[in-house]
Amino acid sequence: MNMENFITGYPGTESQARASMRANLGAEGYERFFARFMRDFFNDDDAQLVASLGMNCVRVPFNYRHFEDDDQPFVLKDDGFGLLDRIIEICARHGIYTILDLHAAPGCQNHHWHSDNPTHVPLFWQHRHFQDRVVHLWEALAERYRDTPAVAGYNPLNEPADESGSVIGPFYERLEKAIRAVDPNHVLFLDGNRYSSDFSTFEEPFDNTVYTAHDYALPGIARVSEYPGITRGEYFDRHVVEQTFLRRTEFMRRTGTPIWIGEFGPIYTGDPVRDQACYELLRDQLDIYRAHDASWSLWTYKDIGRQGLAHVPEDSPYIRQIAPSLEQKTRLGTDSWGGSDANIRHVMEPIEKLIADEFPDFHPYPWGQRQWIPLLIRNIMLAEPAAEYFGRCFQGLSPERAEELASCFALSSCHVRTELAAVLRDHLMSG
Repeated sequence: MNMENFITGYPGTESQARASMRANLGAEGYERFFARFMRDFFNDDDAQLVASLGMNCVRVPFNYRHFEDDDQPFVLKDDGFGLLDRIIEICARHGIYTILDLHAAPGCQNHHWHSDNPTHVPLFWQHRHFQDRVVHLWEALAERYRDTPAVAGYNPLNEPADESGSVIGPFYERLEKAIRAVDPNHVLFLDGNRYSSDFSTFEEPFDNTVYTAHDYALPGIARVSEYPGITRGEYFDRHVVEQTFLRRTEFMRRTGTPIWIGEFGPIYTGDPVRDQACYELLRDQLDIYRAHDASWSLWTYKDIGRQGLAHVPEDSPYIRQIAPSLEQKTRLGTDSWGGSDANIRHVMEPIEKLIADEFPDFHPYPWGQRQWIPLLIRNIMLAEPAAEYFGRCFQGLSPERAEELASCFALSSCHVRTELAAVLRDHLMSG
């Protein structure tokens, strides 16, 4: 219910990709593709696999667009609730709880593609209108699921990024009161500011609330890395990874609230040496979480091969259909997550030097020039036309063929990353 570009292969944002696909598939082909995609991406086979590893909870990300159209704010659509009902029921049949995660909010709560943001400005924090719509949506969600024990709780806003630091606290207070007026029982899972890494604006914790940190370790997400060893000029081993975890969870430990790592996990490149190092890093993180009584949710379950436990194989009809776009994405480095600018350094280096020379004191939120420049050049300027090119991969396909391509995401057509499954199973079964 919330596609990301590295998960399903498009460049840019979900809305850009959907618009381009609709333009090239036509209304019927588009509707049939996504009806099949939503049915096959996660069903009973997937829930059975998750349960077989010893997991008892799935975090379900969703985009607000399933529930509301921008030209009809506050008018909620039944289809979105139906999609959530379905996955909650599937998971419940296999003894799995669900945590409902609003991953993309109206106005965009952070700067990046995963909040479906086509710009680099999170307008959510500047306009009360967007905040009102999120409160309204969560009131409706709480009303619908307040008596559903298979729902473990609500994760109201994924990776917020309030640059001022002054809006998120009052907004959370308002949202907590609104949800509690409808549903006093379900657990709230609140992400910290600055992409769920900064809890400095929080004071006394709310009742029945878990504060959640995201814990991506640099050796697992950097394209070139070693573990243990040097990544981007820094040495990383288990001790360093644990210190980072302790820093990110200081608020929870100080206030005596439970720790939930809402996202973590390495990116796999196919390089066997690097991937083995990623598995070692993953084992260390899981052991650290156990040592500190922290619960966790791995990101992500299924994709086209970057990070998922299950993935669409390279020779699948879907991958072959979008191959020209995937090749272009690799060439231009349009993806932020797992992408590389190695092929366009002749473009990036002069810009990086210009900005550093002209604006040496400029440190844009949240991670400075090092992330801001590629966001603007690769992930926005180049990705926007690349999203149109992605859509043209579907040009002229019949509705039947579109549906067949979507079926490639069914678990029966996917590969399971067996070593990752073994790491998770061994950890969970040994606990």
